[in-house]
Amino acid sequence: MSVRYISTRGQVEPLSFSQAVMMGLATDGGLLLPDSIPQISSAQLSRWAALSFTDLAVEVIRLFATEADLPTADLRAICQRSFARFGRPEVTPLVHVGGRRILELFHGPTLAFKDVALQLLGNLFEYFLARDGGSLTILGATSGDTGSAAIHGVRGRSGIHIFILHPHQRVSPIQERQMTTVMDANVHNVAIQGSFDDGQRIVKDLFNDLDFRKAYQLGAINSINWARILAQAVYYFYAWGQLSAGNPQRRVSFAVPTGNFGDIFAGYLAFRMGLPVERLILATNRNDILTRFFQSGLYGAGQVVPTLSPSMDIQRASNFERYLYYLLDEDAAQVGRLMAELEQRGQIAVPEVKRQLAATLFTACAVSEVETLAQIRTFYQATGYLLDPHTAVGFKAADSFPDAICLATAHPAKFGAAVAEAIGHEPALPPELLGLMERPSRCAVLAADTAVVKQHMIDTLA
Repeated sequence: MSVRYISTRGQVEPLSFSQAVMMGLATDGGLLLPDSIPQISSAQLSRWAALSFTDLAVEVIRLFATEADLPTADLRAICQRSFARFGRPEVTPLVHVGGRRILELFHGPTLAFKDVALQLLGNLFEYFLARDGGSLTILGATSGDTGSAAIHGVRGRSGIHIFILHPHQRVSPIQERQMTTVMDANVHNVAIQGSFDDGQRIVKDLFNDLDFRKAYQLGAINSINWARILAQAVYYFYAWGQLSAGNPQRRVSFAVPTGNFGDIFAGYLAFRMGLPVERLILATNRNDILTRFFQSGLYGAGQVVPTLSPSMDIQRASNFERYLYYLLDEDAAQVGRLMAELEQRGQIAVPEVKRQLAATLFTACAVSEVETLAQIRTFYQATGYLLDPHTAVGFKAADSFPDAICLATAHPAKFGAAVAEAIGHEPALPPELLGLMERPSRCAVLAADTAVVKQHMIDTLA
């Protein structure tokens, strides 16, 4: 039976893969999910362990799209183009340093894990637009890395405009410049005077403005887009294959620094498909809404606190709704009620039996600034290997899991000030970042107000 896509809130007619990719956020305000999750046999897992990253991506994505909607030959060409720009042939190499296993996800064009999914998504957008016609206005919010990865995925592509909102002066200088120095005519950067959560709220407001959404053909690049989750699931299978040598009984744990629950949800998807995962170690910084949920069953936003790991400075995790759907036995009506309650009261709770069920797979830990700096410093002194602050959060959370695969989500040079605070000097810049701070930039600074951003988009596209 072919997979179709439904909403976590149950009010959307089933969609094809291409429709789900182009829709992004469901029209009922929910998130799109497959109506069933394909199951991988032990024999398939063993076979997948021998594949290259690109060939594995084709195998995984193939399960979620019909041949009529996305022919395998076209999918293969899309994957080959998407991963050709990575600096390592493995795309996401698994390295062993100081007794730890590190999955390096930062070898793409913008040196962050988001490149894996957003190079693919940019090519999918272009393919579907060329095939089906029309245009697309991409709208997204970023806490740092999504924006630059998305921009570099679609810059210069015909039929596409992209608007990226980032919190003014709350991303690293390099993150900001990776976005604002891209001068292609279809790229539009907006710094909002607020937090990432404000940007995410504005994006959802505009997607829920159905007349505006239809008039400008809005599309999503945040991890609310299912294709991003799917692409990120690939490297969980790939890392397992590198470690297991095809032994389908080999169970592994993953330590995942996360703010928006997208990267770790991709690991959860891989687990649901049949990947033998022991634990998913959820690592947050002081913005610990997700840690608090997995420890207490209560999901409630606090005040966003700026930290050394700004891409995780989030107090409303978009992808949590997808996990909630599965935790509540795929009861879309109940999810809809709880999300309405979250909007009204600012918090929701799940029964203790459900929290205990979640704890059988997830281990959650919040890591302080002092611990983050100490982790960077001690690992560097012991091994000479530099962790960026987000990866350091994941490392620290995995203290009790020495065999876990730690996801390295960004190149340390993107967060030079935090690294310098830890080890006394900034890391050397890789070639991709040389001269970045001297390039001309372009960015509008706007109030964190939906109407203001909407008018800016209308004026820009006029």
